[in-house]
Amino acid sequence: MPVAKAAIRHLTSMQPDRPDAVIHDGMTKRSAGIVMYRRAGDELQVLLVHPGGPFWRNKDLGAWSIPKGEYADEDPLMAAVREFAEETGAPVAGDFRPLGEVVQPGGKRVIAWAVEGDFDPAGLTSNAFDLEWPPRSGRRQSFPEIDRAGWFGLAEARRKMLVGLVPLLDRLAESLAGH
Repeated sequence: MPVAKAAIRHLTSMQPDRPDAVIHDGMTKRSAGIVMYRRAGDELQVLLVHPGGPFWRNKDLGAWSIPKGEYADEDPLMAAVREFAEETGAPVAGDFRPLGEVVQPGGKRVIAWAVEGDFDPAGLTSNAFDLEWPPRSGRRQSFPEIDRAGWFGLAEARRKMLVGLVPLLDRLAESLAGH
């Protein structure tokens, strides 16, 4: 798709010292995601999602993320769009702004795009995953990949987000400055 190729070309030009922003070594886990934003009066807000499952159940600060997911042999922007739909149950379209890549503390590389939108968290419909729970019980249970979503101002989003994703908020604010 021409938009995706232009976005990737722009992304790599933003990070000339990071030739691996799109080309990878085949071993590093890579994810692609969408930072959806909106303006509520003078406040810029971002949509964050909370991971489902028993491990994340009682975690809040430092646990939220953007809709994202791993990809391999697929265009990163198309993967981000697909993952947004899978994790929220809603399609996403618009003028995608490349935010570049961040590396999370565990080494996973996340490439992201920003897009303006107004997703209603009450409409969240996430895909599910199966997990043996409780551990070593032999019983498998199904859990939503995302158990809730919400809109947050940038200051609150910084506290709620996984630390490795926080630089995406700064890049979003910079890309929207003066718009």
